[in-house]
This record gives sequence, C-alpha cells and structure tokens, in this order.
Amino acid sequence: MSDQTEETDSGVVIVGAGMAGVQTAVALREQGFTGPVTLLGAEPHQPYDRPPLSKAVLLGKAEDSAFDIDFEALGIELRLGTTVTGLRAAERLLDTEAGPVPYGVLVLATGAEPVTLPGSEGVPGVHLLRTLDDAARLGPVLASAPAIVVVGAGWIGAEFATAACEAGCAVTVVEAADRVLAGALPAEVAAPMAHWYAQAGAELVTGAKVASVESGRVLLADGRELAAGAVVVGIGARPATAWLAGTGIERGADGSVTADAHLGTSLPGVYAVGDCASFPSGRYGARLLVHHWDNALQGPRVVAANILAGEPVRVYDPVPYFWSEQFGRFVQYAGHHGGADAMLWRGDPAEPTWSVCWVRDGALVAVLAVGRPRDLAQGRKLIGSATPVDPAKVADPAVPLKAATA
Repeated sequence: MSDQTEETDSGVVIVGAGMAGVQTAVALREQGFTGPVTLLGAEPHQPYDRPPLSKAVLLGKAEDSAFDIDFEALGIELRLGTTVTGLRAAERLLDTEAGPVPYGVLVLATGAEPVTLPGSEGVPGVHLLRTLDDAARLGPVLASAPAIVVVGAGWIGAEFATAACEAGCAVTVVEAADRVLAGALPAEVAAPMAHWYAQAGAELVTGAKVASVESGRVLLADGRELAAGAVVVGIGARPATAWLAGTGIERGADGSVTADAHLGTSLPGVYAVGDCASFPSGRYGARLLVHHWDNALQGPRVVAANILAGEPVRVYDPVPYFWSEQFGRFVQYAGHHGGADAMLWRGDPAEPTWSVCWVRDGALVAVLAVGRPRDLAQGRKLIGSATPVDPAKVADPAVPLKAATA
C-alpha cells in the first residue's frame, strides 16, 4: 500500500499469541497490510482463547479452545514455543531464546500472568489457572472430586469455584478482604453476590489471610486449618512485562506498558495492546488497565489501522466490557464506575435478575447486569453516546434503558 512506511514493509512482529496478538495479526490482513507478519508465542500450543479454560476445557467438555484461524492462508508466520527475553530498540531487534528477531514495527501483546501465593510455589497440589496446560492439569483433579480450597474471591476465583461445584467437589473459597470482588465493585453491589456461594454449595471465608500452604491443607493466619485435596490460587494477574526492564519502554507502577491514546508506546514504531497495556481514556478522564477479553479484541483493530497509516490516525477509547459466568448466573459489566456521583438499582438483588447503573454529570457511565442482557446492551450504547438520562427512569426496571433518556 502506498501509505506503508519502510518500517512496515520490513515486517510487523507481534510478541504474544493470545487473543490480542492473534487479533492484531488478523486485523492487519483484514485492513490490507501485505508485508510480513510474524506472531511469537511462548507456549507450544496453537493459539487459543482463554475464557473456555475455566469452563468447557476444565470440565472436560472440550479438548481445547484453539482459534479457528488459518494462519498459513493469511500469510501469518507462527513461531510457537518462542520466549522473548529482551528488546534492542536502536537495532530494531528482539532477543529470544532461539536467537534475535528483527522487526520493522513491533506490537507488544504479552498479556498478563497470574499472581502467585507467596510460599506456595512448588507445593504439591497447588494450581493456577491461566494456560491450557493449567487446565489440562486441573481437569483430572476436578474429576476426582477432592476437597478444594480456592484462594481469592474475585472473578476468576468465582468461576473456578463454579466449575468445582459443578464437578461435585467440596469447595471452600478463602478471601483476604472482607468481601468478594473487593477490588472490582462497591461493597453494596458485591454483598448480594456473596450469597451465591452458599446457594451453590460452596463455603465462603472472608477476611482470612493464608499463612501457609502445605500438601493436603491450608493454614490461615487466625489458626484455622482447611483440608485441601487441591488448592487453586486466583488472586489476580499482573501485566507480563518484566522482560521490558531497561528497554526504554515506559511502564506504570502496575507493570503495564503506558500506551498513548493511539496505543503507541514511548518508543517509535512500538505498540502495546491487550492485558499488558494501559491507555488514557478521554471518556473517563483516567488511565485504564482492562484485563478482559473484549479489550483484547477491540484494541488490535486500532493498532492495525495506525500501523497501516504509518501515523496515529485512530484513538482507542472504548466502553470497557466483560462478562463472567458464575453460580448459574450470567454477569455482564460495561463502562467504568470510578468517579460516578450516583448509583441506581434496577430490580431487587435478592431476585435472580437485577442491574446496577452508575451516573456521572447526568449521563450513564457504567452498568452491571445480572441476567439482564438487554440492560447491558442498551446501557452500553447510552454510555458510548454520553446521552443524558433521567435517574428516575433508570431506577425503574420496567422502563427499558434505551427509553430512560432525559
């Protein structure tokens, strides 16, 4: 293409073969890029989707979740089992365990890695759930239905507890904070969700720190001891960016690559997308780090457009979106409720379906929907358009959100 620079002509190299990396490669081809595209993946497996790992793959309902993409037909070179160890920006070279890889344009899509529980590394029976290999190891464990202790009552902890209950395991979930989803939702919203654990047959222990994990048991800081045929740690994830230290790529205190509004990094010709990158949101007036599937799907289209143009032509400022399936409920969230000046309930949280909306300066900024997909879909559109809403209509579950405008 006439607008491609010499750098793009010499090839785009993408580090990370998860959703963000794969979608960047595909978006480049869909938008007309004809130069070389190389996708480097640390795992040996064909690129795969992660959400099914905590559901279908874990429960043995699917062997894997590989993307249905013909990389060869698209002219995308896959280099799997390739761990990147460093970056020499002045030479436009990546260092890998298999040797240096030159690039014209570089896209960082290394995702996130799970936070480990101090002192649990190497202890038999302790598991993380982030990769296909993790799911493969955990599947047989669930099938044997042992007593399982899940450490962490966030999104991933709840999803794993759901699968373990479905498999017939005795499940205890331990959370250091005094409530579930402490880092994600306000206390009054998380409170009704805590009841779901007991309803599903899982025991929830909050305000309890893990002192140590030994083979067959978990010891809590208050002296309690929990029997554990297996322990699953789900206490969060951090951007997989440690290898960028000293490369000139700016990172935030949370470890994320601090991308600009066009998903460019502090180095020319280097972009960052997905779980490893934060971005400034003009919509919310804050820098956001979004560890969810939709972010890894949408961001690559912006990166591809900017690479093809040879200059920053598209801004990335989405309405963040994610979903979680837990304890028989479909939970969806759109937006960002930080800084909201009002929170409005739609329905009774004691009932099977309900929603919560957040408003700032008269406009909807976030919505959480439990079993109410229309609220989510309509609320997401209102957030995107910044349309003023009538709080009384928003708070009436009988009024469709699309009709709750001021």
